[in-house]
Amino acid sequence: MRDRHLAKMPRGGTTTSRYEEDPDNAWNCCSWCEYLLIVILSTILLVGVLVLTLFWVMFYRDGFAWSESPKQQFNLHPILMIAGFITLSGFSILIYRLCRCVKHIYVKLIHMFFHAVAIPCIALGFMSVFASHEALQKVNFYSLHSWLGFVTMGMFVLQFVIGFFSFLVMLCCENKTYSCRSAMVPIHASLGLANFWLAIASSVTGLIEKERETVNETGVSSENKLVEHYITSAIGVTLIFIGIIVTFAVRRSNAPASAKVYVTERI
Repeated sequence: MRDRHLAKMPRGGTTTSRYEEDPDNAWNCCSWCEYLLIVILSTILLVGVLVLTLFWVMFYRDGFAWSESPKQQFNLHPILMIAGFITLSGFSILIYRLCRCVKHIYVKLIHMFFHAVAIPCIALGFMSVFASHEALQKVNFYSLHSWLGFVTMGMFVLQFVIGFFSFLVMLCCENKTYSCRSAMVPIHASLGLANFWLAIASSVTGLIEKERETVNETGVSSENKLVEHYITSAIGVTLIFIGIIVTFAVRRSNAPASAKVYVTERI
């Protein structure tokens, strides 16, 4: 079995057969049902968590604004960070792992596009909270949430730059860079998943921090506070479920030959 897969590795100018094109690794009915379940459930959760966050901000946090209202300016932060770090990045990861209907180079480009669109969301989200804290004379980078978010942003940028050069630019010399790209794939995949979980941890700690800040707010009825508590709790639980399903989709292998060969050939 090992020799048969090694025989598909490229030597010189020869081409390699794709792992998913191997008849021995063809999916059965149960595999396709699992695939469709993951696609549908992950889409509902990734879109749903963004919609739920928008609902929370619009109806319980007075909407959003820019510099004319620092308190409402802050409300851009959770929406843009959830959109960039969770929804767009989650779709990017799942598309790379699950998309089987187009050439792999197109999958790479779509994967990069979703992450590229996430960058302005993350940048604006960071600017909005920073400007809001400055206007309200609050200290920046004092909490666990803020430091987790800072580390998450740094790792995201590093992953994007390394991925762009390793898996797109290096394709200019495809055969000569094969061993380097093969070595980078499991590292990039593992760090990407770790970064996604860091984003989830940052979001959950941010929700907890915001709830602690608003628990003593005056002028808000106890009933509204209770409903808002349930909404933020639902957002947090949804984020955890998203992390679980994305991890399952990335690490799951339906083929008996093990995911190791699959991962190293998806370059």
